[in-house]
Amino acid sequence: MPRFYIAQALAIGQLVSLPEAVAHHIQVLRLAQGELVTLFNGEGGEYGATLSEIGKRHVSVEIKTHLPREVELPFGVTLAQALPEASKMDWIIEKAIELGVSGVQPLAAQRCVVRLSAERAEKKMAHWQGIIASASEQSGRNRLAQLAPLQDYKQWITQQDMHRRIILTPRAEQSLADWARHQSPQAVTLVIGPEGGLSDAEENLAIQHGALPLAMGPRILRTETAGLSAVAVLSGLWGGM
Repeated sequence: MPRFYIAQALAIGQLVSLPEAVAHHIQVLRLAQGELVTLFNGEGGEYGATLSEIGKRHVSVEIKTHLPREVELPFGVTLAQALPEASKMDWIIEKAIELGVSGVQPLAAQRCVVRLSAERAEKKMAHWQGIIASASEQSGRNRLAQLAPLQDYKQWITQQDMHRRIILTPRAEQSLADWARHQSPQAVTLVIGPEGGLSDAEENLAIQHGALPLAMGPRILRTETAGLSAVAVLSGLWGGM
């Protein structure tokens, strides 16, 4: 059944006029009046609805049921990702959402090739928010991951965080898997450097502020692989796969 994210309050019996983009998608799929779709608003659970009217630029549905279904990980995980080159961030966010991350924190680190002005950063944030919504639609998630504003790495790493921060670095003596095997499931933030990695000064600054340095094993992973692999490792050991 097609799933669509709707950023508004939903309730059984409600007649909802769908946003233009969703209406266009329904028309592209050639859905007909009377067919069923699933809606969710990111606040938990999902709603079964019937297509009640389909026009050239207008589609409305009637909400019939509510199912309190959730597929979230049993622990919170935030991906703090230094900006990679080109469109890699799009791919990273999409796959991270599919794997179940509950938050994404874009970072501007020393070795980041990409530098965003305030205007470009605002446009990117809107674009990434759209990716989060569409990836949630596809993966069956009913809650949207939180997208934090782009921050300078040094400013962000010195701020206090309620969650344990884990900095992935090949210099670490202990692996993420070895550490996680001896820990109970808990909320964590995974800190990932850009293509050239975090500088020694950036890693040391993180450790000084309480971050735990861990490795992903004997091989060096690309920035677009490291964080996603780490989420998969934690999910496999703590549940959620």
